[in-house]
Amino acid sequence: MKKISRRNLSVMRLGRCVAFLAAAAFLLPFTILLMVADQQYNLSYNYKRVFYQESDFYKMNASYYSPSYLRTQYVFDNGSHDEGLLTRDKFLEVGSRMDARREYLRNECSRLGLDSSSHKAYAWEYLINRQYHVIWCNIFKAASTSWMYNFNLMANYTAAFLNRTKEVPLELARKKYARPTVEMIRKAQGDSITFLIVRHPLERLASAYNDKIVHAWPKSFHDQMGKRIIKKYRKTNQKSAPTERYPMFEEFVTYVLDETKMKRTRDMHWTPYTDFCTPCKFNFDIILKFETLDEDQKFLIQMARLQEIIKPEWRNSGKGTNTLHNINHLYSRLNKSQLDGLYNLYKYDFLLFNYTMDSYYEIVQKDNDNNHG
Repeated sequence: MKKISRRNLSVMRLGRCVAFLAAAAFLLPFTILLMVADQQYNLSYNYKRVFYQESDFYKMNASYYSPSYLRTQYVFDNGSHDEGLLTRDKFLEVGSRMDARREYLRNECSRLGLDSSSHKAYAWEYLINRQYHVIWCNIFKAASTSWMYNFNLMANYTAAFLNRTKEVPLELARKKYARPTVEMIRKAQGDSITFLIVRHPLERLASAYNDKIVHAWPKSFHDQMGKRIIKKYRKTNQKSAPTERYPMFEEFVTYVLDETKMKRTRDMHWTPYTDFCTPCKFNFDIILKFETLDEDQKFLIQMARLQEIIKPEWRNSGKGTNTLHNINHLYSRLNKSQLDGLYNLYKYDFLLFNYTMDSYYEIVQKDNDNNHG
């Protein structure tokens, strides 16, 4: 009996070994396939890595630049090859400005507690280009037309097609750039340049009003919105009532503030950009400002090695009278209470990106004797 038991035990052990080897042989091809696929993903994702590995970049005056410029002058140029490039000194100057903006944003996020876990990161408006390793949070009315065009070029649409198509640029872009998750953004940030373009909140609001309300396409969404604003806020029984077919600026502002008070979803063209970019929840490498956009976007293009793909340009300078020239006229129609409301609406846009509104209080109508503080 003992001999039979030992033989059975040996047979059982042999059977287990055979089963293990058979399972290993069956799973091995799948394991190899997964490893190869993962390696191919990493290669395709990293083959044009250009940023965020400090060992690959020298730092001068708190600014990063690639050592390759010593051989090819690819990051900056002294003017002999491409007039669109920043010179070495200007490149480093703008780089220092970017360092200061990043530090300011980081400090304000901490001071205001906006980087805490209680605040949710929002990824909806981001576009990730894996081929050229750039990540952009699209802020409408802050050079968004220009950079949507650029991202479409980077998505391999041709300039000829983009110039003749009637399709909405954002819809074209979303065919190539899926709405990302927070995790996708953070993973891509490891080897990408993350940037956003900001603008003085009240200039952005005036631009949105001029573009989307005053010059709304007939029967469009914003044209219908304008009609609703007029119906609700215009007092037609007064002799001095306006006759324009579009809402006056004070009517539009009253509408925006009331929608905010009622906690309704605001239009993306005047929603505070801190609401949908959540800049305190992601690390931004480059913060471009509308006021210095010419130099800032050249810096970005050079830093991301995009000189052969895109050029610094303005795709939409606005419709009708230039918004900047129209600012005083528009805000002179508001009273102090309305301006206070706008500050409360855009408070974090002001604070995080170092904008002020003191000069606007000199423009608006005084509706009480209190100082704005």
